[in-house]
Amino acid sequence: MNLYFDIDGTLITRNGLPAPHLKEFLERATARHDCFWLTTHCRGGENRAEEYLRRILPEEYWQYLQYFMPTDWNALKTEAIDFTKDFRWFDDYIFEAEKEVLKKHWCASKFVQIDLVNHPSQLQDLMKLLP
Repeated sequence: MNLYFDIDGTLITRNGLPAPHLKEFLERATARHDCFWLTTHCRGGENRAEEYLRRILPEEYWQYLQYFMPTDWNALKTEAIDFTKDFRWFDDYIFEAEKEVLKKHWCASKFVQIDLVNHPSQLQDLMKLLP
């Protein structure tokens, strides 16, 4: 399964810290799935995601970053999703236009909204979604 990840507000808290249970979540995700950055840090074909995260995450997390592939999108993040494969998209917020694209492809349920403010341990709970 393809997994698409936003960074800010999804893997990194609003305070600029790693989300609780992030290391275990990344370990499970990268061991079993194809992982992609779907973040403004990759917008327009530039891959700044790993560089950005290396400034925030302790070195023990870096081993997982090598398994992430960048995406290329311009207006909507859905431009980068491969709808021919099963996927999950982890993000704290998506635009209405992106929701409409997901609905058009009959896959709105594949978007997983992350809310680290109200559910700080959400990544631990989501590991169950990663067979």
